[in-house]
Amino acid sequence: MFGSKDLQPSTSPFFSQHLPPQPIRYEASLQLLGLKLTHLILAVRFADKGEKAASEMRRLYPKANIEVWALDLCSYDSVQTFAHKASIRLQRIDNVILNAGRARLQYNKVESTGHEETFQVNYLSTILLAILLLPILKRKAPPPPPPWGKPAHLTISSAALTLACKLLPIFPDDPANFDRGETYRVSKLLAHLFIWTFVDYVSADDVVINLADPAFVRGTDFARDLESSRGAKLAFSLFALVGGARSPPQVGTSCYIEALVNQGKESHGCFLMSWKVHPYAKRVIQKVWDETLADFEFANTRGIIESMRSWG
Repeated sequence: MFGSKDLQPSTSPFFSQHLPPQPIRYEASLQLLGLKLTHLILAVRFADKGEKAASEMRRLYPKANIEVWALDLCSYDSVQTFAHKASIRLQRIDNVILNAGRARLQYNKVESTGHEETFQVNYLSTILLAILLLPILKRKAPPPPPPWGKPAHLTISSAALTLACKLLPIFPDDPANFDRGETYRVSKLLAHLFIWTFVDYVSADDVVINLADPAFVRGTDFARDLESSRGAKLAFSLFALVGGARSPPQVGTSCYIEALVNQGKESHGCFLMSWKVHPYAKRVIQKVWDETLADFEFANTRGIIESMRSWG
């Protein structure tokens, strides 16, 4: 099987250098549309921004059906509503990318859940959505159904910074535990630890689940939370310069698309970094599994996960 590095440079519009830099989620959508995707759902927190992006995509790909759905990862109700909508509205789901992310400089509590925002968005709500989507992806996979056809794929955004995480992966809900440099890393590390056990319950014949790291990418809006701190913004820019940040964003985005489209059942449960399978950061796995599911009791996530195992 060929990987992204083995392929000739793409001639699709999303790799045309005249296009301005865009958020990775926008680039991922364009790359999928360039691969003849016929139906795309954009999950957005702000409808006006989503519709603006969708209108440009419709101009470039007029034959595609592009919808904008509301999804606020600071709200468990919104996550559950989104999953329910997918269950009743969609006849088929081939692929899902969960790549929302936050990197707060200051402690910010999500009042509806009681959790710190970076941790809430990057880990808790992302994992909850993944769990809720699992049985839906199983039922609505591309025909014919598994094991004869191709199972649906679910790719979760990760980061190489997990490998350099120093703090223990304890839920950082106490402001005293918040560290602007480590909380983001911890939020991504926790997904590694949860997925480690998660895939024991889910067969690759049902849904292929993997984590993908696009590396540090220049030209995105990832540093939007740094605007209020001139020093932090300067440090971020210097890190991008000396750290070999990928540019344009289309290059980093291709890591997501490769994990979603090229990688098959052999990537189930894998952490893919720069188009290659990389070892996990393994720490306190059982503790993370138990505490995460305890927080999700309201959504019966244990029952959902156990039901996936029973399908074998």
